[in-house]
Amino acid sequence: MNTFPVIEKFVSIDGEGPTAGALSVFVRFAGCNLRCRWCDTSYAWQEEPGCEYLTDARLAAYIRSTGVRHVTLTGGEPLLQKPLLSLLARLTDCEVHIETNGSVGIERFRVGEHVHFVVDYKLPGSGMEDRMDKNNLTAVRRQDAYKFVIADEADLQRAFEVIERYRLTERCQVYLSTAFGEIAPDAVVEEMIRRRANGVKLQLQLHKYIWEPNKRGV
Repeated sequence: MNTFPVIEKFVSIDGEGPTAGALSVFVRFAGCNLRCRWCDTSYAWQEEPGCEYLTDARLAAYIRSTGVRHVTLTGGEPLLQKPLLSLLARLTDCEVHIETNGSVGIERFRVGEHVHFVVDYKLPGSGMEDRMDKNNLTAVRRQDAYKFVIADEADLQRAFEVIERYRLTERCQVYLSTAFGEIAPDAVVEEMIRRRANGVKLQLQLHKYIWEPNKRGV
């Protein structure tokens, strides 16, 4: 049976990425193959006592019951979920964003126009840059996005190296995001101005400004 370990599921606004500020149904899966230094969802690294184990049919029914047609699949790492293709096949009437950590190839999950990817590139400050699947840098399309979470000046410079080397602004949407409580956002803006970084956007995690930063289920 196709079952998923679900840490939490809820309706809120998307806090970041192309649909920031818009309503979305969130499904957060348990299980991650990375251990980023600044991770703010470490509770989803592995299954916990409160996990629900839901079939693709039950998850799809929950999503439809909310009346919200934008879906954010996150984690943990959603692309590690073996039944994911079965769930995606049930959601063809929804717009689905898969938030992936960048270590798993996205191409086999591109099963229709309703599926888009928000791909992280883990910079040196995360401690996980060597785990990135570089094929994703050329597999993304215009409806997808690449996100760079920046913890310090070295991360900021490395992000622009990757963006420029792979001409990401010509391939997809590109976002710079500050690791909460680390580098100041204005430092990122100053570097964007210095580089004339057309096609690159700064994003802040809206949910951390609306609610208490460590609050779950929002």
